[in-house]
Amino acid sequence: MNFKKFRDVVLCLSALIAMSYVAAQGASIATKLVAGSSQRNVVSPTEEKFGATVKAREAAGQEANLPASTAAADSRSLNDWLMRIHQGSKKRDYIGTFVVSAGGIMTSAKIWHVCEGNQQMERVEMLTGAPRSIFRHNDQVVTFMPDQKLVRSEKRESLGLFPELLQAADSHIADYYKVREEGIDRVAGVETSILGLVPRDRLRFGYRVWTERKSGLLVKLQTLDTDGKLLEQAAFSELELDAPVKMDKLVQMMGKLEGYRVEKTVLVKTTASAEGWTLKAPVAGFKSVSCYKRPVAAENGASGGDPLQWVFSDGLASVSIFVEPLDRQRHYRESTLSMGATQTMTRLIEPYWITVMGEVPVTTLLLFANGLEHKK
Repeated sequence: MNFKKFRDVVLCLSALIAMSYVAAQGASIATKLVAGSSQRNVVSPTEEKFGATVKAREAAGQEANLPASTAAADSRSLNDWLMRIHQGSKKRDYIGTFVVSAGGIMTSAKIWHVCEGNQQMERVEMLTGAPRSIFRHNDQVVTFMPDQKLVRSEKRESLGLFPELLQAADSHIADYYKVREEGIDRVAGVETSILGLVPRDRLRFGYRVWTERKSGLLVKLQTLDTDGKLLEQAAFSELELDAPVKMDKLVQMMGKLEGYRVEKTVLVKTTASAEGWTLKAPVAGFKSVSCYKRPVAAENGASGGDPLQWVFSDGLASVSIFVEPLDRQRHYRESTLSMGATQTMTRLIEPYWITVMGEVPVTTLLLFANGLEHKK
């Protein structure tokens, strides 16, 4: 699932790394999802491609423009709430059990989180599925896979909410979402405030968030479809705030690599234009936030370039475009897959295979997929 695993997530909260872990695996996860599509409910979008694209363009129509004073107040209110949530993850030490439910599948993880000054660290133990231990120290992520005696080490940017978008002078998140206070509640024994983040168009999903009233720590998140129906839920079932978590102990555990084969993933920062890719038309609200190549060694004489990941965000939701050389033994049918809030779409642009993935409606993915162009 991702949240999508989470995720990568949608609001920037380090506790969501339990789901962000899967979303952040990049092209490898995209390939696995597509390769496993024969075992899932997959529909081909070919017949609907052009009609759906037209509907997507029509869906992009936003609400009537608000008066400047009202729009400015809405922007301040929304941005203030989002920055409070973002900062909340940096203020509290905690231990908790995190449960994600999406697409009829439930996953859970135990999380230890500690802050010391500007240092952030967490340990995530997956409680369902294959055994996994994930350690994150600032931007360094180490994943232990004991069943394979394998450790993967990489540097990874924050997923979900991109706070730099909120701080930028041209931040327009409030143009695409409005905030609605919905009362108070208790989650995992913690007093929380409930907020609704309501999209102003049908190109993105809505959210309900439960935040700890004292610090703003996010403790529960629901993702809602364009009709307000629940797609995905992530929440702490148990949560101990101000827990005695020791960073030095987690650092020691992170460094115990004896008996494991270590793979270091190298991401090469680039730009889409430098790699010959462009979008013929922007998708309303989404900005390019990063672009990386993932160098891989040629296997069996294969060639054609390194996989590319191009990431877009509207400040809350994100969309990734994965580009890899076409392999006709694996890439044989364009398809669309839905699991909870995560939508995945594949396309063939000779000689490349394109996977578009994000926590957005399928119509939004269509705008990205059909607008992508390679300039030779």
